Amino acid sequence: MDQYLIGIDVGTGSARAGVFDRKGNLIATARRQIEMHRERGIIAEQSSEQVWRAVCDSVRESVTRAGIDPAQVTGIGFDATCSLVVRGEGEATLPVGDPAHPERDIIVWMDHRAVEQAERINAQGHEVLKYVGTRISPEMETPKLLWLRENRPEVYAAAAHFFDLTDFLTWKATGALERSACTVTCKWTYLAHEGRWDADYFRQIGLEDLAEQGFARIGARVVDPGTPLGHGLTKAAASAMGLRPGTAVAAGLIDAHAGGVGTVAARGDATTCLGYVFGTSSCTMTTTREPAFVPGVWGPYYSAMVPGMWLNEGGQSAAGAAIDQLVQLHPATGEASALAEAAGKSLPQWLADRALELAGSAADAVRLADELHVVPEFLGNRAPFADPHARAVIMGQGMETGPDSLAALYVAGICGLGYGLRQIIETQAAHGAPVETISVSGGAGAHPLTRQLLADATMLPVEVTECAEPVLLGSAMLGAVAAGVYPDLHTAMPAMSRVATRCVPDPATRARQEARYAAFLALQSVARQIRSSMAALPSN
Repeated sequence: MDQYLIGIDVGTGSARAGVFDRKGNLIATARRQIEMHRERGIIAEQSSEQVWRAVCDSVRESVTRAGIDPAQVTGIGFDATCSLVVRGEGEATLPVGDPAHPERDIIVWMDHRAVEQAERINAQGHEVLKYVGTRISPEMETPKLLWLRENRPEVYAAAAHFFDLTDFLTWKATGALERSACTVTCKWTYLAHEGRWDADYFRQIGLEDLAEQGFARIGARVVDPGTPLGHGLTKAAASAMGLRPGTAVAAGLIDAHAGGVGTVAARGDATTCLGYVFGTSSCTMTTTREPAFVPGVWGPYYSAMVPGMWLNEGGQSAAGAAIDQLVQLHPATGEASALAEAAGKSLPQWLADRALELAGSAADAVRLADELHVVPEFLGNRAPFADPHARAVIMGQGMETGPDSLAALYVAGICGLGYGLRQIIETQAAHGAPVETISVSGGAGAHPLTRQLLADATMLPVEVTECAEPVLLGSAMLGAVAAGVYPDLHTAMPAMSRVATRCVPDPATRARQEARYAAFLALQSVARQIRSSMAALPSN
């Protein structure tokens, strides 16, 4: 009987499931939307029960679409955003914000309510911070936990479990309370290379109760990604998903890390390839055999993506979201959106196609943006400055109102993301974590224009793997390991992933790209200087 694996990905706006065969071929997918409560541009909350329903419905539909017997599914892997789930005893949900909405029990990764708590933690300078690039982010979990304790003490006290979203999903699926080394090492300050939490850190920052309780509420047992959990799917979870009870369930990954697993070893050596996962935000995944300490870049994290290897994680707090925000600022957005809809395309796809048409080639499209420069830090700088207060800079925009000028602005925005990526790559290389190629998954790899612009902006080859859903594939690889289809991730990764497209930098654009990169760095620096000088002014 043929064996199939299911990868489940919970992103910011949807839950998806994909059915794969043992060679990594995608058979079918399904998706369900997830609602999010936004407030003041800072608050972002979701419901874990709605997320779980979306997951189960997606799994059911994907299996139906694949036309396979559910009994043929032997392993399941989960990935999700690094969002904080707060649960009470049993199945109780607890409100992380408005008490009138107890169903909203998730503080989403992009929620920045804990900026002040993160700054306070950073000012204390504990030793564990050297494993998060020396500065913790408000997107991570201990600042959010501290915010809860200080601002919602009754909710904090009532919580039986604090989960990263991935670990919540594996708990719902199996009842197992083990946490993944990926989630707790990357977002909770677990020291995987030493196999321990640092109790002194939690006491110093004001979460001493977690240490006194033996870390039971955040994870007393931590296992590597791909480790089989419990006795597999519980009867309740299996019934909700339409699968067989006991189906192997793997310890999961953060969504970006699943994209890394699904791509970086397609040529065999994960240490030479940077995984660039381009979604609402972006993440960079760099694998090393020895730890590399890079200021402003998260990590080094041990066994957080590939067991037994070290990981440095950078990225941009807004990537796809930055491009969406950028194009909405242009007066031609409505006209271009109508043209895109008439052509049956998304607006970014239409803009990329139009830029190609105007320029004649993907490499020459950069010339459309000669007068335009964008530092797309609408939601801060995740790396290499770990600066949540950074904001975007747009230079050179004139009075043009037509769709073609919007296409030029789109090109400038993609280039800006590419220069931010180059900045991260160069910073890592200077601190012992060089790479030779970039493997792209998500929106950046979907169009030849963006692939070429990223290659030219970074001066490195950009590869796209064969599977159209590499994040789902990475999670399916976890399921394959948990089910014993492959003995470990080191074996599963090259066996289930293959390079489909390789895009090399165009030497004819090098001088122009170098000049634009220098402009990017200058604008970014001036923006920091201006912000600093304004902050120094008297408040009255």
